[in-house]
Amino acid sequence: MSGAIYVSAAGALNHQKKLEILANNIANVNTTGFKEDRTTFRIYDLKSLETDNSAMSDIGKSEPFLPLLSGTQPVFSQGGMRQTDNTLDMAIEGEGFFSIQTPDGVRYTRNGSFNLDKDGVLVTKDGFPVLGDGGEIKIADDDKIFTVDDEGTISVDEKQIGKLNIVDFSQPYALSKVGNTLFELKDKGLKEITAERFQVKQGYLELSNVDIIKSMTEMIETFRGYESYQKVIKSIDDVNGKAINEIGRIG
Repeated sequence: MSGAIYVSAAGALNHQKKLEILANNIANVNTTGFKEDRTTFRIYDLKSLETDNSAMSDIGKSEPFLPLLSGTQPVFSQGGMRQTDNTLDMAIEGEGFFSIQTPDGVRYTRNGSFNLDKDGVLVTKDGFPVLGDGGEIKIADDDKIFTVDDEGTISVDEKQIGKLNIVDFSQPYALSKVGNTLFELKDKGLKEITAERFQVKQGYLELSNVDIIKSMTEMIETFRGYESYQKVIKSIDDVNGKAINEIGRIG
């Protein structure tokens, strides 16, 4: 019986964590460049685990494998496009990432909502410089005509001043979130590659790729599963309590 409680508790915990992840996805449905998270699971072979825990031993007899939520994985599918007509807004249609210089090193994003700082440097909303092929991108006067073509080439008054550093990586992407729609490489040994299958769209922003209807439906199903595990745990607890009371009366 203790093994059944353990399995049920693990199932409830899986559903609880999944609810938190789904809630975060839904909360970011309007966040530019946001990539939704999906849950990842690890299958544990309980018979191979060395433990003195009787509950684990009980499970191993009937449930040799137990899936436990191990983390999340971003989904890098393309988000929708929204036209803003702001010349400092840019979206990548296709593959690749903008390169951003942060205090912790180069990071990557699909969020092309940019500004100019007081020195005329193209920066993110957090003030981190957007990188071009020659480093920081500086626009001397924001009143000048600033254009970016499909390949990311930057021109001011029709004079080329540089090119956005749009990079890509081997897939599946070994990238992890570090906050504010920024990503970093999980494996420092991996290298950037030049992005090829992309088009920069100036005056557009890439929206979140969260499907709100699908996410809400999944959240309802997950919550029902969580409730079911809670009922099972309560039922087992009631049976255990009844058994203890009966044994006490027999004694």
